[in-house]
Amino acid sequence: FPGKPILPGVLILEAMAQATGILAFKSVGKLEPGELYYFAGIDEARFKRPVVPGDQMIMEVTFEKTRRGLTRFKGVALVDGKVVCEATMMCARSREA
Repeated sequence: FPGKPILPGVLILEAMAQATGILAFKSVGKLEPGELYYFAGIDEARFKRPVVPGDQMIMEVTFEKTRRGLTRFKGVALVDGKVVCEATMMCARSREA
């Protein structure tokens, strides 16, 4: 946006997905040989306010549930304690093809 720099929403979601991956690996522990975690999807992404240069964004990710091989996580991005983005993300644990 000319004259009004903001962090693109897709980069906020990428940071949230990376935090989700870290939580997934920490929660499960060691994977078996040949197993991987895949980012499987994102639902209900909502952007509440812009993130601008100089903002410090904090990610909070929590486990929700595992069902049919998919693990759901709830992610929230905060700036100054205010929600800037929230989304539900899914990871799948699978053997390499």
